[in-house]
Amino acid sequence: MAPKLKGLLISDFTCDVLKSFLENLPDLPFCQVNLSPFGQTINLLKNHQDPIWEKNHDFLIVWTQVAAVIPSFRKILRFENIPQEELLTECDAFIEAIKENVKQARFIFVTSWNIPEFIRGYGPIDFKKSNGIRRILLTLNKRLVDGLSDEANVFVLSSERWLQKVGEKACDPRHWYLSKMPYDPSVFKLAAEDIKAALAACLGQSRKLIIVDLDNTLWGGVVGDDGWQHLHLGGHDAQGEAFVDFQKVLKSYKERGIVLAIVSKNNEAVALEAIKQHPEMILKMDDFAAFRINWEDKANNVEEILKELNLTQESAVFIDDNPRERDRVREALQRVFVPDWPENSLLYRKKFLSLTCFDTILVSEDDRKRSQMYLQERERLDLRAKTQNLEEWLESLETTVSIKPLTDADLPRAVQLLNKTNQMNLTTRRLSEDEFKLWSEKPGNKVWIFRVADKLGDSGLTGIASLSIESKEAQIVDFILSCRVFGRKIENVMARTLVQTAKDCGVKKIKAKYLVTEKNGPCLEFFDKNSGFFKYQDDIYIWNLESDYPTPSGLTIKIF
Repeated sequence: MAPKLKGLLISDFTCDVLKSFLENLPDLPFCQVNLSPFGQTINLLKNHQDPIWEKNHDFLIVWTQVAAVIPSFRKILRFENIPQEELLTECDAFIEAIKENVKQARFIFVTSWNIPEFIRGYGPIDFKKSNGIRRILLTLNKRLVDGLSDEANVFVLSSERWLQKVGEKACDPRHWYLSKMPYDPSVFKLAAEDIKAALAACLGQSRKLIIVDLDNTLWGGVVGDDGWQHLHLGGHDAQGEAFVDFQKVLKSYKERGIVLAIVSKNNEAVALEAIKQHPEMILKMDDFAAFRINWEDKANNVEEILKELNLTQESAVFIDDNPRERDRVREALQRVFVPDWPENSLLYRKKFLSLTCFDTILVSEDDRKRSQMYLQERERLDLRAKTQNLEEWLESLETTVSIKPLTDADLPRAVQLLNKTNQMNLTTRRLSEDEFKLWSEKPGNKVWIFRVADKLGDSGLTGIASLSIESKEAQIVDFILSCRVFGRKIENVMARTLVQTAKDCGVKKIKAKYLVTEKNGPCLEFFDKNSGFFKYQDDIYIWNLESDYPTPSGLTIKIF
């Protein structure tokens, strides 16, 4: 069973219902939540001597009512004229109180402020008037977001979205008078779902592969029966327009770094002709990193695509209009996410955009190039099949590995790799940007990043290696490599960098302690097969520093 994340919930109203949803909803990650004393928000944020801080918390949730932490806003609600500077000063004080706690938890979630829909303010001039209630609320929320934007582990969540989704019953005054709870329980359920999705994103558990069906999923109709000329796609009917819009949103997710693939029961030639020839197709073949179009079992086809792309089940989302096919994939591949899908194609776009599994805390340039990288990888594999051995293949690719120490500019992508990589990962430790930066700056700790490029394209920052040197002993702490490039001797370049650095520092012994997880078997295999490392204990490997680590052949190595 996955370990529980420990959280602290600080609020100025009763939050037992939110705690219950966070602890009992089946979505990962599992949580254990402590509640702060009622009405002590600012005192707790400023008093780190309070016993509640003695427990180590993975995450902190701060959910406040605007009138409770911005006293001048209470006067705004009474239609008093208050200088905006006074409101902003109080807002800044709250922001500073949050900032004082950035080291109290790995992740901090702050909810935006809202007011009930029944508060009309000045009506049509509420956004015009300088002290209009909703105008001031917008100003304060913008100040809050801007003031916290530079804190890497602090995230502002939109409470307004939860209220909008629940509707009129979201803020029922009866809840407040009876239990000091300003919202309906359904609001807290939505909040818990979003917080769990945010935690999953922080832990690198976002999905990054969408596998879609074709018939009645990407287009309306069955291409084998109807012919591509008669599919419902585009044109002037509602169904055709809806399928085009669904393809557009898939295309937009591909542009932000989500990989697309096809699994369809069809004649391959007929289906490919539809994709290539239909004038209303938004998605083209070069938008898909892989496809299986045949009459085989879809679960097996999904598994083959995961193997081809070197991705785990936890990376994938399977979308199919047919409930029997969805059930089959759910049953066979239990860690692939298979959302229920609307029967009405007019709802496809809405359903997709509501999914939380793609939430992320960073979209890097490497992410945006991910689909292109997988297409390049297909070309590499085609070239591999034409060469005699690994060295010849690497030389034909003209592979270059660039090595340099970790910098602030590379920190966001490095932390993303640290938190997302599972297979080639020695210890699978997870850190925030601040935690990793702080660790890297401690005396004796060294971190390198590795970039890989060849004649087919740039794979970007794909490796991290770190050492902790104390006295005459060095320990390999991080040994992380993206699944896109391992098996191409990049891991050997990383090991050579660590061994050579240890020798240069006069270290007598370098060791690697492997911490087993469900998925990091490839890392164990590398150390087991690497003849220079010998197994000292079941989980500890040692390199004899009297010997140099051999320079891998077939690669160009650049050190900065």
